[in-house]
Amino acid sequence: MAAPAYPAWVTRWVSGQWRNKKRPPTLRPARTLALADKVANRREQGTEATCITEMSVMMACWKQNDFNDAPCAEEIRMFYDCVAKAEKERKSQNEDTLSSRGNLPSSKVNKLLKRFPQITRYV
Repeated sequence: MAAPAYPAWVTRWVSGQWRNKKRPPTLRPARTLALADKVANRREQGTEATCITEMSVMMACWKQNDFNDAPCAEEIRMFYDCVAKAEKERKSQNEDTLSSRGNLPSSKVNKLLKRFPQITRYV
């Protein structure tokens, strides 16, 4: 296998050979290298709709019975049970500090940055 062919400037940079024996260019950041005071609030994950089937059955029952709750008591109970179960799962999922990718959600990052602010000046 042949060695990869790099551009000439990469070879000069790695070997330290520069025109007129100048030092390599320094990389200066546009801003100071410090964390911001907060991060953008992003939706961590697209939440999917829950209990759609139960809601559809409940509304169909209402429509058949002229929006009377008495004949649809079983469908209403099934819908509320599903909502309670989904809410319980959502709360237990929110208690986990890390998401599935191992990143903190933006709300928790903002809380930490507020708790431990950046030192912008030396005492």
